[in-house]
Amino acid sequence: MINLEQADSRERLWSKDFLIVFGVNFLLFLCFYLLVVIMSSYAKNEFHASTGMAGLASSIFVVGALIGRLVGGSIIERVGRKKLLFTGLIAFSVLIGLYFVVNSLSVLLVVRFFHGIAFALASTATGTIAASLIPNSRRGEGTGYYGVSIIIASAIGPFIGLMINEHASMMANFTLCAALGVLSLLAAFFMNIPKLKLTAEQKKDLQGLKLSNFIEPKAVPISLVSFVMGFGYSSILTYLMIFAGQISLAQVASYFFIVYAIVVILSRPFTGRWFDQRGANVVMYPAILSFAIGMVLLSQAHHGLTLLLSAVFVGLGYGTTQSSAQALAIKRSPAHRIGLATSTFYIFVDVGIGFGPFILGFLTPLVGFRGMYIAMAVLLAAGIVLYHILVGKKENDGNDGHAIVHSSTI
Repeated sequence: MINLEQADSRERLWSKDFLIVFGVNFLLFLCFYLLVVIMSSYAKNEFHASTGMAGLASSIFVVGALIGRLVGGSIIERVGRKKLLFTGLIAFSVLIGLYFVVNSLSVLLVVRFFHGIAFALASTATGTIAASLIPNSRRGEGTGYYGVSIIIASAIGPFIGLMINEHASMMANFTLCAALGVLSLLAAFFMNIPKLKLTAEQKKDLQGLKLSNFIEPKAVPISLVSFVMGFGYSSILTYLMIFAGQISLAQVASYFFIVYAIVVILSRPFTGRWFDQRGANVVMYPAILSFAIGMVLLSQAHHGLTLLLSAVFVGLGYGTTQSSAQALAIKRSPAHRIGLATSTFYIFVDVGIGFGPFILGFLTPLVGFRGMYIAMAVLLAAGIVLYHILVGKKENDGNDGHAIVHSSTI
């Protein structure tokens, strides 16, 4: 059971503001997943788009998100977290409204692109705000719990989106997303957003068009590992249902992400505390290995039980690595650059998830889906080596000397 009250108020995690930013982030990602699963079919059915253009209608959102994260991470501490959050949320809600008046494929592509930018600005702000609310002594635990907002959205969003699309219409999906966007904006008004006062030296550090003002260097090593993890996970997000259909397990596969989410939620109280108390290596090495095992099981699935068992290992693997990696990215970065660290982490994950399906689309015809998932297992095994070289061997009982200090006044 989660202890909501801590003896020392400075170490308190479950504050009102943390719960609100958790909720706002959940609503953002729920809307994203509601739309992403049906956008290709919408473009194809409504505007008679080719398969490639229909896929672009879905993936161009990620391109916009990458640009939004680069911009958002570079300006968040200069313009302020509150301004960036509300700018992103307002734009996010307005752009949802534009879906109702889209009358051509080209207009849809433009709306999706700018919607991705707005989504990235808002979610970069929520991630930075959440990071500033989490006590450093509970970094892994708090980041893990915050990540549950995305996990739940990723589990129920596609399910709800497909169900609405099947029994109602695309307009019903747009209406629900519009309501979620407005609700997230209203909720943000009740949040006390921590402010960070920059010193003259810190302001100077964040000025200019240098690469380090778009990408946080200290977050890059662990973000590279997250790129590999995201690339592997993209094979599940994009091709699981097609693969399951081929092996007559489509009905069972619809429960894959539900099992995945349940496993992640149940494991978070333990993995987060192990991260904080015993260090990142204790969590990351077995988690990456678990992810690889999940891929092997998936590649060999002939029965529903094997498919769902793979979801358990993927949940323990990918779900744990991503929250722990985000915590490491933030922990290793200076306090005035946690916005950049957050956006850097998400940029690498988005690239892996966004461009993975395109690359795997060339591999799958050569080796089949089973061969593709075996290849992903090998890639993830190599990810263990990559983690060890870039991060693992530098860890020392979870404290690498770059931990940032948080207080209630940040």
